[in-house]
Amino acid sequence: MKVVIVGAVAGGMSAATRLRRVAPQHEIIVFERGSEVSYANCGLPYHVGGVIPKRADLILQTPKRLRTRFDLDVRIRSEVVAINRDARTVRVRALDTGTEYDETYDRLILSPGAAPFVPNLPGIERALTLRTVPDADRMAEALRETSPRTATVVGGGFIGVETAENLRHQGLDVTIVELDQQVLAPLDPELAALVHTELRHNGVRLVLGTALAKVLPDAVEVADGRTVPADLVVLAIGVRPETQLARDAGLTIGSRGGIVVDDQMRTCDPAVYAVGDAVEKTDRINGGPGLIPLANTANRQGRLVADAIAGRPVSLGGRLGTAIVRVFDLTVAVTGWNEKRLRAAGRAGQSIHTHPANHAGYYPGAESMSLKMLFDPATGAILGAQGVGGEGVDKRIDVLATAIRGGLLAEDLADLELAYAPPYGSAKDPVNMLGYIAENLRTGMTSSVQWHELDAVLADGASLIDVRTPLEYASGHIPGSVNMPLDELRPNLGRLPAGDLVVYCQVGQRAHTATTLIAGTGRTCTNLDGGYRTWSAMAG
Repeated sequence: MKVVIVGAVAGGMSAATRLRRVAPQHEIIVFERGSEVSYANCGLPYHVGGVIPKRADLILQTPKRLRTRFDLDVRIRSEVVAINRDARTVRVRALDTGTEYDETYDRLILSPGAAPFVPNLPGIERALTLRTVPDADRMAEALRETSPRTATVVGGGFIGVETAENLRHQGLDVTIVELDQQVLAPLDPELAALVHTELRHNGVRLVLGTALAKVLPDAVEVADGRTVPADLVVLAIGVRPETQLARDAGLTIGSRGGIVVDDQMRTCDPAVYAVGDAVEKTDRINGGPGLIPLANTANRQGRLVADAIAGRPVSLGGRLGTAIVRVFDLTVAVTGWNEKRLRAAGRAGQSIHTHPANHAGYYPGAESMSLKMLFDPATGAILGAQGVGGEGVDKRIDVLATAIRGGLLAEDLADLELAYAPPYGSAKDPVNMLGYIAENLRTGMTSSVQWHELDAVLADGASLIDVRTPLEYASGHIPGSVNMPLDELRPNLGRLPAGDLVVYCQVGQRAHTATTLIAGTGRTCTNLDGGYRTWSAMAG
């Protein structure tokens, strides 16, 4: 069998090398319009920032090595410009000579990836993108030859934030312009606020809630008329699946703009498959289509499509979009849906906020993190999680992503046996604590109110009780709250205001003790989820 692959980065090269292992008799040809194959595009911002100094470290394979090790015919600077499905041929243009020729196939795998979105705006030709190795070369050249002092990154997603950080490492004054009111859209606002603080602390200016309007010779203008200094302009607005080749060939394009494939990665043509950022995936939370441009999924699809062509049974499960990014001294990680998305879909979701240490507090070097988990209050199904903090955030989000994949309920997290020693965790791991809280909520032992619900609850007549110490209260408290420290609460229960009560402490643990004590007297009492720390992130 002759298999032709279009695209030689994550999905395409995973398909090619896996297919060689499981079907050594097949002829495999890979076309790549770029000059590099199998490169680590996730490392490009760090190369620009000098964290990865050697360009060669980003190049994982070369056509010569792929020929020697896997007997793959990899043709770079070769663009597939058309597909003739009836004749089972692709039209190939050699970019260095301009000549074109036809190549036959028995099976065709499309892995064209996604391209950066570049809006049609005045002066946009001055802006740079960062998606490929040549993009990184152009940015490195601009830094070296023009010695810019200021940079504006348009877009506050993962790549935009990484690029902003690395340009700061190069000594530039950096601004992020973002259409939304926050960076990192997968985060809910109270966790995004922590990222905003970290960016500003490290000298990154944020211009939020407005769009790019035009690119000027040494600045950019945004939609509200402001100008932002920008010797260097970087576009990180997002990517769009490269589907023109598939569209022209009459392959089905889905509602999200990606190529439609089945569990075998087959398109509507049984001889044509597609993988990677160009295809729509199934969302694990609601079963609907989604675009998830992540290397993990692209590599997984590449492996599975090779098995499918070799006749092996395969099926790609729903994807969660688990992702992580470093923002200076913070780690930010997400999996599944956030609260914003649940609300937009009209789906019920119970939130839990915690602020645990990454390991035992008595062991030196403990760092705080902020975790948020969402679950279905009726079924207990975990719907998503977010984490912002220092060391250990990645571990907890990975555990929660695995729990969702395994079908665990929120309360099941309490029973997970997670590795514990003081340098690594706590006897009650932060993930276990999420399970304990979920169990309390699901059984009706406690109830909670969210930071964004507090004003409405107080407007309905509830009173707010702060059970922290007087010193903590004096250093900052929620307006209108009454300070009654937990250790003094029991003999003073009769002094509590009449009516419903909302109780808070710093992170929620002491308030839980207080609410159970107060509820034992027959009073209606609710815990402010995440405590003062969660509330103050937005109040500030």
